[in-house]
Amino acid sequence: MASTPQPAGAQIGVDDFFRADIRAGRITRAEVFAGARKPAFKLWIDFGEQGERKSSAQVTARYTAEELVGRTVVAVTNFPPRQIADFMSEVLVLGVPVPGTDEVVLLSPDADVPPGARVS
Repeated sequence: MASTPQPAGAQIGVDDFFRADIRAGRITRAEVFAGARKPAFKLWIDFGEQGERKSSAQVTARYTAEELVGRTVVAVTNFPPRQIADFMSEVLVLGVPVPGTDEVVLLSPDADVPPGARVS
């Protein structure tokens, strides 16, 4: 069944895009986030020279904590930190929601890249 096309968002310029600092990072630790309102994991992600940063990710419908460790993900690293229950989320891990499910597929490079590599 074909889905109805969604309208495109407002157009932005290339300078707008490059203000977002989007980087590859390697998950070093993942645990169930018991204090979250919706099922989520607490993630610790290595961004190389930027250091380790934390994120809350609602990806429990598709992944286990064990299979996330070692995985390379893509995240926006220059949003302000956001308090989620008792956890400070410092980056936004990017993913694509699967229509009609609670699943989110994480974005990741299709080859090995160093932690902290910038998306361009």
